[in-house]
Amino acid sequence: MPDITSNRSTTDRSSRARTSEDHTSEARTSPGRSVRTRRRPAYERAVATADRLFYEQGIHAVGVDQVAAEADISKASLYTHFRTKDDLVLGYLRGRSAAWQAHVATELPARGATPRDRVLAVFDLLGEWFEEPGYRGCPFINVEAEYGPGHPTHDVTLEHRDWVRRLFEDLLTQAGDDAAVTTALELCLLYDGAMASAQADPTRPWAVAARRAAARLV
Repeated sequence: MPDITSNRSTTDRSSRARTSEDHTSEARTSPGRSVRTRRRPAYERAVATADRLFYEQGIHAVGVDQVAAEADISKASLYTHFRTKDDLVLGYLRGRSAAWQAHVATELPARGATPRDRVLAVFDLLGEWFEEPGYRGCPFINVEAEYGPGHPTHDVTLEHRDWVRRLFEDLLTQAGDDAAVTTALELCLLYDGAMASAQADPTRPWAVAARRAAARLV
């Protein structure tokens, strides 16, 4: 799943703490050399750092202090943008969902001429994600394991899962599947199963197997 990017406006920098943290800093370009460059705004650094840490280490294992330290911002600045850790977690999940949806929307038209081809291309995209060195499974399945249905993250998880289901259902309807609703659920099982299996045993071609099973359904 592609890393998230923030589209939040950077013009709201009224406080001195935020302004000082957005000033230029030295960035290494090669050993022994540095150039003056403008760092990303504090909000963007916080979001990117939280995204990386939450996905790599888990939500409960990462504290606000660690996010602030690795983002090189003060806790006061972090709390300016996110009132609680839960707000930061929700931002992480929404960013992950938006990035994946954008990636799929960009890639599917180029990979499939027909709705059926595009259904199968979803599993090709999964396979490419599984091969990334930092793959740690589905962030939404992972957060459900940590928090469960009673937490606000559950609603964001359901929204993302509903998007996946509707993606399949829309493509199947375009393909003329009279049982598109049921078939979409079956494809979701393959989708989820491939992600979980690739996390548990990355040595096997789970996306390929899921794609072959999907081809028999559509």
